[in-house]
This record gives sequence, C-alpha cells and structure tokens, in this order.
Amino acid sequence: MKIINAWQAIAESLKSEKIRHVFGLPGGDLFYDALYDVPEINPVLVREESSGVFMAIAYARMTGRPGICYASSGPGVANLVPGIMEAESACVPLIAIGGASSTANAGMGAFQEADQLSIMKPITRWAERITAPERASWTMRRAFSIATNGKPGPVFIEVPKDVGSIVGSIPDYVPSVYPLRFSGDIFMIESAANLLSKAKRPIIIAGGGAVYSGAYSEVMELAEIIDAPVMTTPCGRGIISEDHPLAFGLVGLYFSRLGEKAYGEADLLMTIGSRNEDFQSGNQRFFPDGAKYIQVDIDPHEIGRNWIPDVPIVGDACTVLKDLVKYMKASRRKNQWTQELLNIKRQHEKAVESECMTDETPIKTRRVVWELNKVFGHNTILVNENGSQDLWSYYFPYYKVLDTNSCITPGEQTCMGFGVAGAIGAKLANPSKKVICTTGDGAFQMFMKELPTTSQYNAPITYIVLNNFSLGWVKFGQQRRGNRFIASDFHVQPDFVMIAQANGCYGERIELPANIRPALERALKANEEGRSAVLDFIVDGWDFAPGFKSFYARSS
Repeated sequence: MKIINAWQAIAESLKSEKIRHVFGLPGGDLFYDALYDVPEINPVLVREESSGVFMAIAYARMTGRPGICYASSGPGVANLVPGIMEAESACVPLIAIGGASSTANAGMGAFQEADQLSIMKPITRWAERITAPERASWTMRRAFSIATNGKPGPVFIEVPKDVGSIVGSIPDYVPSVYPLRFSGDIFMIESAANLLSKAKRPIIIAGGGAVYSGAYSEVMELAEIIDAPVMTTPCGRGIISEDHPLAFGLVGLYFSRLGEKAYGEADLLMTIGSRNEDFQSGNQRFFPDGAKYIQVDIDPHEIGRNWIPDVPIVGDACTVLKDLVKYMKASRRKNQWTQELLNIKRQHEKAVESECMTDETPIKTRRVVWELNKVFGHNTILVNENGSQDLWSYYFPYYKVLDTNSCITPGEQTCMGFGVAGAIGAKLANPSKKVICTTGDGAFQMFMKELPTTSQYNAPITYIVLNNFSLGWVKFGQQRRGNRFIASDFHVQPDFVMIAQANGCYGERIELPANIRPALERALKANEEGRSAVLDFIVDGWDFAPGFKSFYARSS
C-alpha cells in the first residue's frame, strides 16, 4: 500500500507498465506534478491536444505497446476526439487520460464542465471515471488489458479535479498481461489448409491485425509454401518487405496495375486481420468473381461483416498462421500462375522506373516518391497522410516499404494532419531509424505547428510537402461533378521554408525535377545532424495515380 493521490497512482501504474512517453498538454490538475516524480517517463509537450493523440497512435503502432496521451478537461478532452476515432478505426491500443471538472459543484457551473464520458463511450472500447483514489490502480490495469487484448483499441480514463487530489491508501500496482493470444478452431484451420492446397490462384491479404499480432515471418512462410502473392491494406503494409518477390502492393483504392490484375484473377482470397472497409474493398464490391474466401480475425464480430467467408477463423493472426503452416508444409509448391505474374511484375517495375524519371514540370509526384525511396532506403519509417498527391507513396512500386513494421498510415477516418504529428511519435519510438512523412500542403498547414516539437525533443523528421496549392482530392471530386470549383484552392499560403527555418529546421523549395535528389540528400544530412527538414515540392496537382483513377472508375 502507498499513501498517495489518484494522479500519483496513475503515474506509478504507467511506470510499472514500462511506459516511457506521455503525449499531451498540461492543464490545471496534478497529473504532471505526479509525472515530475517519475523520471522514467518523458512527457512530450505538444502544441495542441489532437497532436498528442496522433503521436501516441504512431508510437503504439511502432512499439506494440499502448500509446498514452493526456488532455485537460473540457476543450482539451474534446480535442482528443478525432485521434480517438482514428485509433478506434485502425484498432490501435491507446489510453487517453483526461482531466475533468470537480464533482463538488457538478451542475452548478463547474469550470470546463462537460459530459466527457458520453462523448467518449461511442468511440472507445471502454470509458471510465475514477471516483476515488483507491480505484486508480484497478482502473489503469483494466485500461491496459482492454486496450491491448483481443481486438486492440482506445480507452478513455477521466479524473475529476477534486478526486485527483485526494490522498488514499493505494494498493500496489500489478502490471497487466498482454497480448493474450489464442488460436482458431482446428477444424476451421484444417478446412483452410484444404482450400489453400486446392487453390490454383490464391492471394493473401494482410491487414493491420496481422501487423499488430507480429505475424511477419508467419505470413511470409505461408506465402512461400503456397507460392502466393501477398497484398496488404494500408495498415497491413510492412508485414513483409516490398522487395520480396511475392509482394504485390496494396488493395482497393491503392491497387497498382499489377496488383489489380493479380487480385482480379484470384480463385481464393485469404484476409488476415482486415475489416475490408470501403477504400480496401471498393465499397465491398471488389471481390474476385467466383473466388473462395478465408477470413482470419481476432474479433468474432468482424467475421462476415462485409463478405461471407467459406472458412471463418477467429483467433490471433500469428498463432493461427503458425498452426496453419504446420498443415501446409507438405503442400509446398511452385505455382505456375504466380510465376507468370512474377514475369509481369519485373516488366511492370521497369516500366514504372522509366515513367518516374520524367523531367516534366510542374514536378510529377511519382518522381518525388521514387527518388525519396532511393535516397532514404532501408531503415526508414514511412508515415503517410492520405491526400490526392501523397497517395503516390502508397502505390507500389513507386515507393517500396523495405523493412517490416516500417509504415504508419491513418485508419479509415484518415484525419488530415495525422501523419504530420504522428511522425514525431514514430521517431521517438525508434530514434535510430530515419522517419519521413509524405503530406499534402493542406494537411501540413493543419499541423506544421508541431515543427518546434521535433526540435525540442530531438526528433528529426523529413517532411515531403507535395504542394499543389489546393485540396487536391476535393478538387478531383469537383472536377468530376462538372468543374464546379469552390473553396478548394489556397490563394494565400504560408512560406513553408521560412516556417521551417523559424522552428530550427532545414527548409527548401523545389520546382525543377533535377533538384529533387539533391534536395532529398540535403534533408537526410540535416536529419543526421539532428534537424528536421521541410521540402516544399511544387507538383502537378492534376497528376493522379493510376490506381486512384481506376478506383473511382470502377466504383462509380
């Protein structure tokens, strides 16, 4: 037992859970006073609360441990909402801690009073108020367990101002145990093995659940046994190196021409840890004609949500695949269809390389991301936004994620600015790795306020700003509706180079293709010297990726 207040008990729980970073902006309660006495935890001061939750999400994606963010009562907690929605959508383990107004004068005009639990309950796995200091340890242990076990997701814990300062007899904290893994029904695993053995054109699609489970070697081993192409959702990217011969890029909105061909010809689809959401499945309409379907997911509620599987398997991806591989080892083979696709793949990659070396102006984004990949190479984490131009970095093989667990994308909410802020969490989680963020000028303007945070916490990042002076995706839609352009162009825009320099970062504007690689090399050098870099590329805003145009042609 310890005689401490609720905030001190929370700080002790974070220490026991080996949490090393808390992302947030302090308020008027005692949380940061409590953190002061726990030197093992580094509080990261953000410039606005929503940045903190984005950083915590990226941190969790890189480490597999829950990201921790904090906001003070009322407006501060409200600013967490977009990020918590993102964490729920992307199934990311997150614990958001919020201050709350005092209970003593609730309903009487208490300062910053709001029904925060009602706001948070629909978008979290659990939302709870600590009502007495003695409940702090139990609540935090429960929060860690719920956020991390089964389908991961966000949890919200609030502490009223008066309750947080009360001293009580707090039980010693017992760390949670996670992840608790379980495999699938053996009968279903045998059925899946039987289908895979018979399939002539099988494809494996890995989602974020496969990455969170850490099923890197298991996915690769299964793919190599049956000689099947591996495709991913955005959140599943990084399950295997995209230099691997069997890597065929992303699905849905993010199809390459090669990937779309392979996917469309498949006679068996196996998804691992994916909800088959709109952008991944073309509003659930992009399913290969006549194909069989195996679905692996840790959450039984996801089984059959969109497509009804021939074989449903509920279980942890890594554990399920380990068991499945045992059944499949005797079926190792070379697949004639896959070998034909590999020949097409080699030709496709040569064509893309030639296509990317264009000297056209305005600069074509495809060349920027191609050169970016070559300059930064291995040991690099790609953090994505989700705009019309930075989408090029999603398209294999224009950009290849070369290492496992080295890509962070937003979930289906695709909050603008997620990547700009989230890149900081990724860098703090992996100080030895290079971190790059591809972003449009719209998203960058929303969260360039965090540039001083990169300098303050020695988290050098290279921001690739693909600047078309507009909201490109919005303009694409406006064009399709008859060139009815309104409120989508930035006629006045900040000078990103001067803003970078004002915050201790390297800045450069690039307008000619010949200057792309030298600018990237200067940015990398700045990172190695401990400074973030902002490269402002003036690009052709009407040059959309082939998969982007194909998606809308198919789904319209």
